[in-house]
Amino acid sequence: MKKLLYQFDTDPHPAVFDNVVAYDGGADHVTAYGGITPANVGGLVDGAIFTRAPKDKKNTAIFVGGSNMADGEALFKAVRKKFFANFRVSVMLDSNGSNTTAAAGVAWLAHGRSLAGKRAVVLAGTGPVGQRAAVMLAKEGARVAITSRTLERAQAAARAIAERFKIEVDAIEADDNAARARAIEGANLVFATGAAGVALLDEAAWKDHPQLELLSDANATPTLGIEGIDMMDKGAQRHGKTVFGAIGFGALKIALHRACIARMFEQQDLVLDGEEIYAIAKTMVG
Repeated sequence: MKKLLYQFDTDPHPAVFDNVVAYDGGADHVTAYGGITPANVGGLVDGAIFTRAPKDKKNTAIFVGGSNMADGEALFKAVRKKFFANFRVSVMLDSNGSNTTAAAGVAWLAHGRSLAGKRAVVLAGTGPVGQRAAVMLAKEGARVAITSRTLERAQAAARAIAERFKIEVDAIEADDNAARARAIEGANLVFATGAAGVALLDEAAWKDHPQLELLSDANATPTLGIEGIDMMDKGAQRHGKTVFGAIGFGALKIALHRACIARMFEQQDLVLDGEEIYAIAKTMVG
């Protein structure tokens, strides 16, 4: 029986990236829909859950994507709300690649070491990747702060994290590189999750930092987020710190995405959000 994946994207045009990885993850056929919302997804879900016998439902799966995590979360919730009894299929949420990117980055940072009690700062942490990374770091026991150009945005993201995950993170206003250098004072770990091509931290701010042990930069588009880190770095030693670049941990992100797709076709009721995806990432790192 064919493995069918239905890609529900909140953007007008469904992401080609997610489509390609879905095939590479083992789907035999991918049907991608754009402009999907909680209001119009119902009929699509019905088609997925009512058409195959219970023993065959594992061959149908749903992927929720798009560039906006809040919209993705609402759509993910709406999809799952349609499920009942044995009428359900496996479903995954990865809006803007946020769950797989954050999971891969944090899995490498936590690999072979404890983050409990460490102070972690997520630079430009109000976006989807930053918020998910902040949650994963906090669940590893780190004391987490997120920065934003405005205190209002940082506080709004911190509230969203607290409401959704019951996790408290600090909010820091840091509107330029100098302010971000001050924000990482006393930090043991820095994870940059800013927009592509935006420099967030000068090399001078971290190379002689006495407490800093780990740095990771999720930006693979020059100019990189953290000056002095190469995008290919994968646990490289720079200035006595262990560092990771976007391509360095990106191999795990791609492998993780593919693995999650494959796992959805192993059972009919798998739910893959941040926590579940991170758990899989931890088994794959190394």
